[in-house]
Formats: sequence, structure tokens, C-alpha cells
Amino acid sequence: MAVMKLVIWISIVVVLLLRAECFYLPGVAPRDFKKGDTLQVKVNKLASTRTQLPYEYYSLPYCHPKKIVDSSENLGEVLRGDRIENSPFMFKMRESRLCNVVCKTKFDASGVKNFKEKIDDDYRVNMILDNLPVAVARLRSDAGQSPSYEHGFRVGFKASLSGSSEERYFIHNHLSFVVSFHKDLETDYARIVGFEVAPYSVKHEYEKPWNDEKPHLTTCDPNTKRTVSNTDIPQEVVEDTEIIFTYDVSFQDSPVKWASRWDTYLLMTDDQIHWFSIINSLMIVLFLSGMVAMIMMRTLYRDISKYNQLETQDEAQEETGWKLVHGDVFRAPAHASLLCVYVGTGVQFFGMTLVTMIFAMFGFLSPSNRGGLMTAMLLLWVFMGLFAGYCSSRLYKMFKGTEWRKNTLKTAFLFPGIVFCIFFVLNTLIWGEKSSGAVPFGTMFALVALWFGISVPLVFVGSYFGYKKPAIEDPVKTNKIPRQIPEQAWYMRPFFSILIGGILPFGAVFIELFFILTSIWLHQFYYIFGFLFLVFVILIVTCAEITIVLCYFQLCSEDYHWWWRSYLTAGSSAFYLFLYATFYFFTKLEITKLVSGILYFGYMTIISYAFFVLTGTIGFYACFWFVQLIYSSVKID
Repeated sequence: MAVMKLVIWISIVVVLLLRAECFYLPGVAPRDFKKGDTLQVKVNKLASTRTQLPYEYYSLPYCHPKKIVDSSENLGEVLRGDRIENSPFMFKMRESRLCNVVCKTKFDASGVKNFKEKIDDDYRVNMILDNLPVAVARLRSDAGQSPSYEHGFRVGFKASLSGSSEERYFIHNHLSFVVSFHKDLETDYARIVGFEVAPYSVKHEYEKPWNDEKPHLTTCDPNTKRTVSNTDIPQEVVEDTEIIFTYDVSFQDSPVKWASRWDTYLLMTDDQIHWFSIINSLMIVLFLSGMVAMIMMRTLYRDISKYNQLETQDEAQEETGWKLVHGDVFRAPAHASLLCVYVGTGVQFFGMTLVTMIFAMFGFLSPSNRGGLMTAMLLLWVFMGLFAGYCSSRLYKMFKGTEWRKNTLKTAFLFPGIVFCIFFVLNTLIWGEKSSGAVPFGTMFALVALWFGISVPLVFVGSYFGYKKPAIEDPVKTNKIPRQIPEQAWYMRPFFSILIGGILPFGAVFIELFFILTSIWLHQFYYIFGFLFLVFVILIVTCAEITIVLCYFQLCSEDYHWWWRSYLTAGSSAFYLFLYATFYFFTKLEITKLVSGILYFGYMTIISYAFFVLTGTIGFYACFWFVQLIYSSVKID
């Protein structure tokens, strides 16, 4: 417990020392605009839930400014595949304009093919104005028809014209922007609080000859206030056909304040189902956990009283149950060094997860700071290497290990090495698809530098101090000759008990897991970090209690091989997590491409592996505390 408290406090100090740009406090950095100020719209990646492969905006032959300028991106944005660049869409604050011509162009064969592929895969265009992503308003089917929103707008659509069964491809070449602002009553300044778009496809016509400086469109004329509508003839994607890109922009006053402008984006899902489902899950798990804890406390109290009473009556020869294995229960397990490595890595994950959730819960990792959450998690993982080395070496010394340097190297390289290999293979596949989601060489080098330059040295520092500490003493002596384990009932065999042990921890998180998977793979924002923190606490409790219960039954059946069993019992919840991810893939996603499927299962393998390490460590420490407690509570000759 002292180690965990130390982890929490030092982690908070470490996070506070990180660069301030990695975090965002909602409401502290508003931008004020006066009438006529220039507003620059930026373009972000093209994204699709069907392929999970993002692409740069200008990978399609869209209109582009004279010089394309990349915006600075943090580590998390690069890993997410964000590529933010300037665009030819320029607004004047609170000055509405109709029928602005961006450019006139023709697509060659490769451009037409590229557009058709993106339309087939349902790609959406993402834009940003004053750090607000563009949203498309739509009506809900429920009563009241209150508007909801979806991220970005589609590149185009497929449809068949009247009298023809052949589907054709049409491009959204006219964008009607609506910028909402909240005006200061005392000054002329205003703040942007909304950014919406309505995309249209229209085959523009113009008066010839074409004038680049002042083109005159007959399908969209600001002088007559004739603008685009859904009744216009759509613009088909055809080779060597002129396509004119245009846009409207209008400004509307809004009562929404700047601090609440992200509410629209955070409420894109049905929040009522989310809240009721989470509360229901938490109440069920809390009830089960309370029942298990109460039963265990009463049973253990009766056992300890009986054993101590038997000792006083010299009836030790008749003792039964878990006291019989007191001479073997602290015997070092097979592959003790590997267990130490995984326990140390689990502590590293626990510290990273706990601190990340605390800061996200208090608003430091707002969704408005794209990539901030991932950046913080990576940096925290690196710095938590100190505790990984410390806990690993402490346990290794208790097992009377002598090669502490070798154990430290395993702690520093085993888990990150496996994850890096999987990530490198997946990144190679993404790079082969020429997607912006591929991590550049410079970023890959930065990740390796963080690993070798900071994490590995910190693991060695923590291991050094951990090994210098006195070894943890066992409450009972270990016999020189191992006791023979009697034949176990089928329900007490390792395979069965381990699988059973993972059900309850998974039940604590599976509803929340649905929303997390939705935010990752369906490109939605996750924002209820308070509930996530409660679920994490419940996960800790359930992992600890189910492991203690099964460990108690195991010791009562005179099986003292509890070290690995305790780790695998709680860690087996990762198996159910992966099964649920597979179910989610076939029921909720529309991925059909092989590469996209490999990416999904590759990343879910990494997530499941990390979940296994985290929950396994929680179960191990709970069982370790439990065994130390019960064997120090009875009298043993």
C-alpha cells in the first residue's frame, strides 16, 4: 500500500512537470474576434469508419492555396493520423458571403478513380475553425426532431438518376458554412461557439468566357441571392469535366457561451442510455463485490479462530484446510523472474492509468486538445518505468534472485518490445496503403528515444533502489521438501478456475467498453471520465476480490501454487475483452478490407495484452496481501 501511495504522489509531481502544451483547461484560452477579422479554416484528415485508414485532405485533387502549410502537431496527433493544413476557405468575422468561388478544375483518370474509391468507402472531410471541428446537422427520428450532429461531411455520394438503374458518383462541391458566435455585450468582440456545414452537389453553370477574378455563376448568384439547393442538378465525378468548387458562409448570434461550445460535439451519442447503463452496471458489481467480501470475512474469521483454538488444545494433527500448506505457500514459483517482470510492468500500467484518469476527470485532457490524451499516456508510461523497476526488483529479491540486472533488462524490454514489434508491422501495412495514419520515421525515432533514453534508465534506477531495500519477509518458514498436492476436483483445476475468474472483472467494464470502442473505431468523442474512473475503481475491487476468493478455495484444497494462478485469474478478463472486441467487429463495424481488419485485431491485441498485464497485477497484489495476512494471523509451530 505504501508503494501505491508513493506511485500516486510522485506521478502527480511528474505530470505537473510535463510541458503545459500537452494539456488543456477548458475555458482558459478563448480567442476574441472583432467584426471583419480574418478567419482561417484548416483542413484535417479524410477519415472513414469502414477502412480505419486516414488520408491527407490534399491526397484528393481538391482546390488548394498557393502554399500548403502544415500546422504543428503533438505526438498524439501524429499517432492518430491527424494532418492539419491550411485551406483556401477564408472568412471575415460576422460578414456573410454567398457563392464564393474557390477554383475551377478538371479531374484526370487517377483523380476520378481516387474520388470514386473514397466515396465507396464513405470517407468524410474534417475541417477546423478556431479549434472547433466542423459538424453536419441532422434530424433525429424520435419525437420532437431535436437536431443532432455528425463529424465532418461526406466526400460525395452514389445515386442513380431517374430512368436509369446504374449508380453514378457525385461530389460535394458546394459547402454552406454556418458560424455561430457569442457576442460580448460590452464590447464589439465575439467568440466562435459553433461551426456547421451543409454539403451540396451542384453542376455549376457560368457566363462565358470564364473570368478568374470575377466569375459569374448562373447557378449561384449573390446579387440575386440565388444560392444552391438540393433541387439543383448534382455534379457527377467524370474525367475531363469541369468542376467548380464554391462555398457560402453565414454568421448567427448564439446564446451558447464559449466554455460550453463543445457540448454539441460531446453529446453526439445518446447519453441517456450511457448513463443508465453505467449506473446499472456499477450497482450490480458493487452488490456482488459486497456479498463476496462479507462471505470471505466471516469464513476467514471462523477459520482463524478454529486454527488458533486447535493449537491451544494440542489438536494440530487434526487440522485441515489452508493451514496444512503453510510450509509451501511462500515457495518461489516456476519462472519467478518472468512473474516479477510482468508484475513490475503492471505497476507501470497502473500508475499511468490512474494519473491519466485523474487529470482527464478534472478537465486537463479535454477532447478539444487533439492528441493530448495519447501524448499524456505515452509520457506517463515512460516516467512510470521508475516504479516498474522498483516493484520488479523488490519481488525478485523476495524470491532470492541474484541476477537483478538481467531481471531489470527484461522489465525494460519485454512488454514494450512485444508491443513495438506488433506496432511496427501494423505501421508497415498502413504505410503500404499510403495512409496519413502511418507514423513518420521522425516520430518513430522519437518513440524509440523516449523508450531507450528515459524509460529504460528509469527502470534501472528504480530496480537499483528496490534491490537495495531489505527483502520482504515471509510470515512462515518454507519447508525444504515440497509437499505433494492431492488430486484436485475438476472445478478447482487451473484452466477452469482461471477462466471463471475473469468473468466478473470483465462484467465490471464491458458496458463502458462499448463506448470506448465506439469512440476509437467510430471516430466519436469520449468525455465521461468521471464514470470511467468509477468503473476503474470497481475493476480494481472486483479483480482483487475474485482473486482472493479463488485463492482461498485453492489453498483450502491444499494447492499452494497460487503465485501465477492469482495473476492469471484476474488477467483472464483480457481474454473476454478480446472476445467482445471480436463480437463488436462483426456486429457494429462495416470493415471489409483485409488490411483494415488486420489493423483492428492488431490494435485490439495490444489493448487486450495491456489489460491482461494491468488486471493480472491487481489480482496478484491482492492475493499476495491476503496470503500474507492469513498466515500471519494463525499460530504455527
